Amino acid sequence: MRCLKAFGERIAARHPESQTAEIQIRVALIKRFNAVGTAEIVRMA
Repeated sequence: MRCLKAFGERIAARHPESQTAEIQIRVALIKRFNAVGTAEIVRMA
C-alpha cells in the first residue's frame, strides 16, 4: 500500500472500469520496479 501512495494518494478515474485499469497499471509498474531492483542470486560451487 505504501508503494501505491508514491503514484498519488487518490485514484484519478471516476468510472469503476477506469479505476480498475488505473490500479492494474500502478501494480504492473510497482512489480516492474521491484523486478529491476531485486538482486539476482547465483550459486557458486
